[in-house]
Amino acid sequence: MIKYREILRLHSQGISQRGIAASCQCSRNTASAVIQRADECGISWPFEKDLSDSELQDLMFPEKALPTSRKIPDCEYIHREMAKSGVTLSLLWNEYCEQCRLSNEIPLMYSQFCRYYRKYANTTKATMHIDRKPGEQLEVDWAGQTAQIVDRITGETIKAYVFVGVLSCSQYAYVEAFLSQNQECWIAAHVNAYNFFGGATRILVPDNLKTGVEKSSWYTPTINKTYHEMAEYYGTAVIPARVRKPKDKPNAEGVVGNISTWIIASLRNQKFFSLRELNHAIQEKLAEFNIRPFQKKPGSRLSVFLEEEKSALMPLPATPYELAIWKTATVQFNYHISVDKMHYSVPYEYIKHKVDVRITRNVVEVFFNNHRIASHVKLHGRVGQYSTIVDHMPDDHKNYTSWNAERFISWAEGVGPNAATTIRAILSAHKVEQQGYKSCMALLKLADKYSVTRVEAACKKALTYTPQPSYKSVQTILKTGQDKVATEEDPTPPSNESTANFGFTRGSGYYGGEQ
Repeated sequence: MIKYREILRLHSQGISQRGIAASCQCSRNTASAVIQRADECGISWPFEKDLSDSELQDLMFPEKALPTSRKIPDCEYIHREMAKSGVTLSLLWNEYCEQCRLSNEIPLMYSQFCRYYRKYANTTKATMHIDRKPGEQLEVDWAGQTAQIVDRITGETIKAYVFVGVLSCSQYAYVEAFLSQNQECWIAAHVNAYNFFGGATRILVPDNLKTGVEKSSWYTPTINKTYHEMAEYYGTAVIPARVRKPKDKPNAEGVVGNISTWIIASLRNQKFFSLRELNHAIQEKLAEFNIRPFQKKPGSRLSVFLEEEKSALMPLPATPYELAIWKTATVQFNYHISVDKMHYSVPYEYIKHKVDVRITRNVVEVFFNNHRIASHVKLHGRVGQYSTIVDHMPDDHKNYTSWNAERFISWAEGVGPNAATTIRAILSAHKVEQQGYKSCMALLKLADKYSVTRVEAACKKALTYTPQPSYKSVQTILKTGQDKVATEEDPTPPSNESTANFGFTRGSGYYGGEQ
């Protein structure tokens, strides 16, 4: 609004209109018009009663208070359209004029159209200071500017991405460089930040990056599973900032700018040959940054943190969070899942079901509908290894795998000594003991079919033929019933004396021998 009071006061002191215009930041024509209209209305400084600028305007220019006959533009619609790419005020004014022509209304001139919009736009830029409670919130972000390290061998320059975490109350900051912005580095940065602060906050405020938020939504954002698990481990909640709303985490945005100047830019002339060297230099600069005094309030980030916020942080768990990677797998017909070319068993009831797999450095856990159904020690080394738990197998598979050499021999000894000898012979006939398991299992099945007594007799019969009988020889004896013949006949061979009792016994002379 025009400074009517100041114009009339300076005019009463004999100041020129040029000087009045420069002092009141208005044009000379405006100052001249105000002075002329005040003379016409009989108003002069000092006033008989105190009048404000708006009251003076109503007295001297009552026509300004009258509603305009021209159509007032929809400033809210204009503001929404201006957020779209390629839309300008000139384009919107042309569309506004076209609408007025169709509705037989008088449009505003372009300058007045812009004035109405600027007035509305200024009201949308209102900001509010929010007092943060100590220990309540940690704002995290990746700095836009990167640091650099140099490869010792090739001399190649490698980018290092800078993580920034800021406590909202004290603005105490943590900074660390990483070679990537992947999930592993993102989680490690949070764990190191909590260790640096000595406690955890109740709320985490990240951006909508994929390592933190899988699906952005102001009402129901989908948090990355690994990130959510880490937050649960520390007892904190993840509340991501809105998309393209940096004011949702102003401290992190502000500190990122300061970090870019006071840490990253200040190290630009130094060469680092490892990430460890770079982070050591960053920690030195960070310590200086945190103890720098505030410009508009007493103390520093470190002093406010120690006095107000450190005691309000939640205590950390006994051990730091261990990074876990989540994957989805399908249980195959052999009731195993494949993870990093290794195979882990799950209960056979989940064959062809999709399961969630949680992988840490030492453990592989399998979940179905958020219930853990299997846990294995992670396999390392040669690919294609199997980790199988017997309880996960069907009953018939359990019975098969539970047989070994000792158990086969123990079973055979219960049948008889000949069966035990036969089993040992079958097992020793192969270079690898396991090669004889199938033959031993088949011999066990023969006992179910023919009875244990007949198997023992068949083994005895087979041992009279060879000291290394096979499963086939025993099976043939049982099929032909030779084991029964052996038991019915007198096993002792006839002597030479008994042959003389037979009348048809022929001597050697009958067969051409000498008398």
